[in-house]
Amino acid sequence: MYKIKGKEYPCCTSITMGIIGGKWKTVILFHLIDGPLRYNELRKHMQTVTERTLSLQLKTLEKDGVIRRKVYTTKPPLKVEYSLTDFGETLIPLLKAVADWGDYVVANYSD
Repeated sequence: MYKIKGKEYPCCTSITMGIIGGKWKTVILFHLIDGPLRYNELRKHMQTVTERTLSLQLKTLEKDGVIRRKVYTTKPPLKVEYSLTDFGETLIPLLKAVADWGDYVVANYSD
């Protein structure tokens, strides 16, 4: 049994899936690979996600230390950007491998 940030996991893969699992987390992280994005920019990339779901997933990823939320308050309107943390950047090879596998499935098994 592994314990990370107060949560218990039965194996190493469950740690990974606990942090990045689900329908939207990997999509968010994949879009942040190339650099910071504002909330609305993420929404444009993920048109079928609801605002509530996107907001909750961003909060969870931030809490887990995978993304950073930076608020710019120097001049109105308020600007918020999301980016990968150093810890989040360690996921880039994994995210690219998942995307490559998805491309393989589309190329070889799509209807």
